[in-house]
Amino acid sequence: MTDTIFVTGLVIHARHGVMEHETEVGQRFVIDLELYTDLQDSSRTDRLADTVSYSDVVTTTTAAFKNTNYKLLERAAGAVADAILSHFKRIRAVKVTVHKPHAPIAAIFDDVGVVLTRSRYPSHG
Repeated sequence: MTDTIFVTGLVIHARHGVMEHETEVGQRFVIDLELYTDLQDSSRTDRLADTVSYSDVVTTTTAAFKNTNYKLLERAAGAVADAILSHFKRIRAVKVTVHKPHAPIAAIFDDVGVVLTRSRYPSHG
């Protein structure tokens, strides 16, 4: 059984991208997280020590996403996934969605982005 902690709509201003103006001015990104863990203990004990703090997850995510400028969203999302798995031992896997609603594309669109899932125990196959 896998339980989920989620954070959606986390808005972060960062300077990721290939175009020069993206790295100079930056833009708004939106991050959604799904953290897969076992919430059996915390659902019984009602103790923060038995779960993962949303606040700590947001702080870790923000630092991982903002502190380095990446060309690719894939790399920025990977940095977030790596940071979460490294900081929170209770998390078995994480799904990171990064939306780039103001991407420099010559078209009318609602949203573009990447979704990646990383596990502490990669499947072999």
